[in-house]
Amino acid sequence: MRLSKTVLLAGSMLGALLAPHTAFAETPPAPESAPAAPEAPASGDAGTESPDIVVLGFGKSRQVQTVDALDIARIVPGASPLKAIEKLPGVNFQSADAFGNYEWAVRISLRGFNQNQLGFTLDGIPLGDMSYGTTNGLHISRAIISENVGSTDVAQGAGALGTASTSNLGGTIQFHSDDPKDTMNVTGSGTYGSNNTWRGVARLDSGLIGDTVKGYVSYAYYKTDKWKGYGQQKQQQVNAKVTADLGTLGDISAYFAYSDRKENDYQDLSLDMIKRRGLTLDNISDNYPLAIAIATAAQAGQPIPGGGTLDDSYYDAGGLRRDYLGGVTFNAKLAPGVTVKTTGYYHENTGQGSWITPYNPTPFGAPNADGTPITNPAPLSFRTTEYGLKRGGIISALSYEAGANTFGFGGWYESSTLNIARRLYGMTLGSPNRAALDYQSNPYATAWDGNYDTDTLQYHVEDTLKLADDALVISAGWKGVQVINKAKLRVGTLAQGRIDAKDWFQPQASVLFRATANVELFADYTENMRAFTSSAAGGPFATSQVLFDAVKNTLKPEKSKTVEGGLRFRTGGFQASAVGYYVDFSNRLLSVANGVGILGNSPTLNNVGGVHTYGGEFSVNYRIVQPLSIFASYSYNHSQYQDNVKTAVTAGTPDGLIHTAGKTAVDSPEHMLKGEIVYDQSGITARVGADYMSKRYFTYLNDQSVPGRVTMDASIGYRFDGDGPLHGFAIVGNVTNLTDKKYIATIGSNGFTNSGDNQTLLASAPRQFFVTVKKGF
Repeated sequence: MRLSKTVLLAGSMLGALLAPHTAFAETPPAPESAPAAPEAPASGDAGTESPDIVVLGFGKSRQVQTVDALDIARIVPGASPLKAIEKLPGVNFQSADAFGNYEWAVRISLRGFNQNQLGFTLDGIPLGDMSYGTTNGLHISRAIISENVGSTDVAQGAGALGTASTSNLGGTIQFHSDDPKDTMNVTGSGTYGSNNTWRGVARLDSGLIGDTVKGYVSYAYYKTDKWKGYGQQKQQQVNAKVTADLGTLGDISAYFAYSDRKENDYQDLSLDMIKRRGLTLDNISDNYPLAIAIATAAQAGQPIPGGGTLDDSYYDAGGLRRDYLGGVTFNAKLAPGVTVKTTGYYHENTGQGSWITPYNPTPFGAPNADGTPITNPAPLSFRTTEYGLKRGGIISALSYEAGANTFGFGGWYESSTLNIARRLYGMTLGSPNRAALDYQSNPYATAWDGNYDTDTLQYHVEDTLKLADDALVISAGWKGVQVINKAKLRVGTLAQGRIDAKDWFQPQASVLFRATANVELFADYTENMRAFTSSAAGGPFATSQVLFDAVKNTLKPEKSKTVEGGLRFRTGGFQASAVGYYVDFSNRLLSVANGVGILGNSPTLNNVGGVHTYGGEFSVNYRIVQPLSIFASYSYNHSQYQDNVKTAVTAGTPDGLIHTAGKTAVDSPEHMLKGEIVYDQSGITARVGADYMSKRYFTYLNDQSVPGRVTMDASIGYRFDGDGPLHGFAIVGNVTNLTDKKYIATIGSNGFTNSGDNQTLLASAPRQFFVTVKKGF
């Protein structure tokens, strides 16, 4: 297997990831490709008890904003790191649970670009596009325990040139893990709350060993009942990190993460289903006889028991993911002004997505889980999509300072092999013999089974020039990418073959001008390409061989050209930023869902023109008095399709076209307004946040939408800072969806259609309460 080449390249990398990110001096700024720690508060805030939470990108020549660990600690413990950045301008984050961890429902977009068009990294390690159907990475909620996230950088327009991503058309989100503590420490916390939620976290820091080495190991356990219907969502995680200061040689660090997640699904809804049966409609996992009766009636052409349709409620569905992630990073100081940072990493995933389907009755004699034949078959089958992913890579970047110039050169190589299969397993009539949260064995049929290889090669070159005592900083460079996708099918009739995405020159240029000590202006231009993905569940191979052969030589990867510019201002405890942007998105790949999701029909994929996007983002962070601060952001986004669509599926339309030109992009709210108030003094902490979002379309022709909504969260807590046995003890209460708003959160869970209603919506969780107790020793 070619993957072994990568493992050899990475060397004996043990199984760990990341290095501490380099401290970022505001003056002069580091090269854009260099990782940066959260910036220090403005000088006017020095000495305040709690630092400013949101860093508005001061010193950066792009729109970049940072949320740190203190802010993550103020949302409900265990929440996805993505939930902490939802307050930032341009960020659209949705989920169907209070924690934002239920992956089937999690969606994040920036400036109208969806999750599959963004780039994600953890300490520089690529996380792919974090798609539910694993193809090239893993979700951040599995890559790290939320308490171990040190900071998160959001580049709403474009990431740095050296970002290890082939999907960052519309922005990059970079997560940085916390460093081990200098002193030995044991910390722990326990959370209990609504829906019988239990969560515990423990971390042991070694402290400095011999003044050079330090590390930590941590464990997290999470379990909760679904807020509607029946079933559970649970996860176990282990993180470990070690760093070593090598003095004049540099430093080295290693990171390891293990995650085992199992979650029962919520039912996907349509507007019709919501109108007839409400937002609390869910699967009927507690009523197997009813599921049998519904399937029997539907297959016999009889009315559905209790009314409704076959797709109103399925028996059960679930998602299972088990991941191992590791890497080693070496920051080498080769000479004065010359450094090389090299990271080798490896990731392995096993996964299963299941749906117990009434569309495929179990045949007589199908094997049971133990291999014995089933003599009482059910009118149901246990349908799975099964994943096995192995990927490894190496990233290296050199920085060379020569007078006013800082030159940067770097490269990234990754080899990935994905095995993905769609199988059917037998169900018995009397009682359920298979559980959605168990990995299955002994299928009676395999619809398709294939191996999908991806080779990624990327390089970048850049120069940063500092003039006028660093008042003017100009950066320019380019990157080149080639991604080779191969598919070899073992079972089935889906496409196989090879398709490449290549662009060896994607330029990027930016300028930062410090007009005064408190005012800076910035502007940048970026070009990016999104490579194809190798999978039977999505992308160019998720179709028939005939259709693939017809488009493989003409299908083009998506590309974007982004221009943005803005200003930042600060004085004392006040910070503000404003930015405007324009994006020319070309070669848009239109993926149209065909039928209800449970059928597993392959989507239709075609290049259908472009999207033009323009908008503005405004942020204010104001420390009113020492313990009290406010943050507010407003985003305006205008994203429209530029072309009508002509594909094989439009043959029945009057003029052979789908009239998408001038329509608003799906899941792209025009207005978002967010804000929060934070109080922190003398051990008392409190936070209230609000989030407004305007309506969102879930059809390309804009004939179906979900309305806008306002949501609120709140927290209050007390920590004991004095001496004695209570030192390090804290108690925190969190309320999510404070006003108990009933609304549709996620759209597009089963993709988007041209027009008409679609079972692709998920309801938000109701108001929920959580209490957390923390203690450090």
